[in-house]
Amino acid sequence: MKKLSILGSTGSIGVNALDIVAKHPDKFQIVALAGGGNMEKMEEQIKRFRPELVALMEPESVRRLKRSLPGSNTRILSGMEGLMAVAIHPEAEMVLSALAGSVGLLPTLAAVRARKTLAIANKEPLVMAGEILQQEARDWGVCILPVDSEHSAIFQALAGNRKEDIKRLILTASGGPFLHTPVEKLAKVTPEQALNHPQWRMGKKVTIDSASLMNKGLEVIEAHWLFGVPAPQIEVLIHPQSIVHSMVEYIDGSVVAQMSIPDMRGPIAYALAYPERLDIKLPSLNLFEIGKLTFSPVDPERFPALSLAYQALKEGGTMPAVLNAANEVAVEAFLQGALGFSQISHLIRQTMARHKPIEQRSLENIMQAHAWAKHEAKQMIDRGAL
Repeated sequence: MKKLSILGSTGSIGVNALDIVAKHPDKFQIVALAGGGNMEKMEEQIKRFRPELVALMEPESVRRLKRSLPGSNTRILSGMEGLMAVAIHPEAEMVLSALAGSVGLLPTLAAVRARKTLAIANKEPLVMAGEILQQEARDWGVCILPVDSEHSAIFQALAGNRKEDIKRLILTASGGPFLHTPVEKLAKVTPEQALNHPQWRMGKKVTIDSASLMNKGLEVIEAHWLFGVPAPQIEVLIHPQSIVHSMVEYIDGSVVAQMSIPDMRGPIAYALAYPERLDIKLPSLNLFEIGKLTFSPVDPERFPALSLAYQALKEGGTMPAVLNAANEVAVEAFLQGALGFSQISHLIRQTMARHKPIEQRSLENIMQAHAWAKHEAKQMIDRGAL
C-alpha cells in the first residue's frame, strides 16, 4: 500500500490520478491533497478519499470548505503554508507534484528535502530550478519520476540502456489547434479557439502553452535536467496524431519510441505504480484504425516560443525562470483579453531582452528573477509597449 500526497488534486492530472487510486484501493492510500481554489471539487475528494490533510490556496475557499464539512476529521489549511504541509506530510511515501505554474516550486523542493519519492507533472520547478532540484534529489537519495507524457515516454525508452549511448531525444508535439491556421491570422485568434485542443483535455494554462508550443519549449528544458542531455541533442517534431509520445535515438542508429493513445492516465499510472504497470483498462492502440503517423519540423515563424526556450536554456542561469515568469503573465493576460495571441511570444522575448542572467542558480536568485520578470512583463502590458 503506497501512501500518496497530491499537489494539484483538483486539476486535470490530479483528478486522473485520483481516478486511478479509486480503482486500485489495494495499492494506494491518499493521506494529503492540495488544490487551488476549487472548493467544490476538494469537498468531493475529501468525502471520497478521507485524507488526513488538505490545503487550498484561497483563504475564502478554505473558510467555505470548513463550513461545509463541520464534522470532518480532515485538517484544512490555506496558502503556501498548506501546500508545504501537504508536500512534507509525514505519512506520505510519494508526492505527485501536479500544480499549475511556478507556485509548485517551493512545495516540490520541500517534498524532495523530506525524502519523498517525487512524481512530477508540474513543469515549472524543473524549468526554473532544475539544477537545484536534481542536486537536492541526489543529496537526499530521492527518485524523480516524470509524469508528462513526453518525459514518461523518454524514461521508458531509456530503460535498460546507457546514458552515454544516447544520440538524440526527440519530443513530439501535436501542433495544437493552430497548426494549419495562416500565420497572419494568429494575431486575432480568441482564447476560446486556443483552448480547443484537438487531442488533449488539460487545464487552461497548459492548453494555451500547447497552442503556442511554449509547453514544448518548457519540456525541452525539463528533459535537459531530467535526463542530463545537452540542448543540441534534444529535438522537437510535430506529430498531430499524438500517438508517438517521444523517441530516443541511440548512437548505433536505433530509435526507440513509446506509443499509446493520447490519455494522461497511462503516464500517471506508470509513475504512481513504478516499477509496476497497472491494468487501467485503457483502449488498445489500433494502428490500423489510425492509418498513418506523420512527422514534420517545427515552423519557427508559426511557433516562435520554442526558440525562446532554447535561447533561455543556452543562456542559462536565471534566464529560464524569466522565460517562465513572462510566459505566465502573457498567458493570463491573453485569457483575460488584455493581450493578443501573437503578443505572447513578443512579451516573453522583450522581457528576456531586458534581463541579464545571473549565472549562479541559487534559489534566492531564481525567485528574485522570477518576481522581477513578472513585474516587468506586467508593466509592459500596462504601458502598451508591445
